[in-house]
Amino acid sequence: MRTKDVPQDHSILGEHRKASYAVDENGRYVVVPTKGWEVERIVNAQAIGEIREHIEQTRQQALRGKLSPLAYHMARCHMNPALLAANSGVWRWRIKRHLTPKGFMRAPEAVLQRYADALGMSLEALHRVPEQPEREADTGGKD
Repeated sequence: MRTKDVPQDHSILGEHRKASYAVDENGRYVVVPTKGWEVERIVNAQAIGEIREHIEQTRQQALRGKLSPLAYHMARCHMNPALLAANSGVWRWRIKRHLTPKGFMRAPEAVLQRYADALGMSLEALHRVPEQPEREADTGGKD
């Protein structure tokens, strides 16, 4: 792509810019600031929609008693068992056990506190699943 062809479309960046590489008049690659690209904004909006849908499905399953509150809070924080294990110091197999309501209820308070700390929340909040979906942050783009 030539430097003059670098897109400057509305994107999730708002008024910020990011670096993009393009070919200048001499045929060399140079860094060119860009606001973004319409296609990039659409793809990001679709990805965010899928993430929100996954969080909502997990919330519904937790409310129905199919999954534990831990499963919901992990989804909300974009974590999987491996990432929570790395941040909490709890073995993955133990985390997987605590994703079921029965396993979660049997989990020692010290382990639940480690989850709460890793998820950046209080122990009391870890036990709750909101009845209504949480308000989502603005993505900066037009959906």
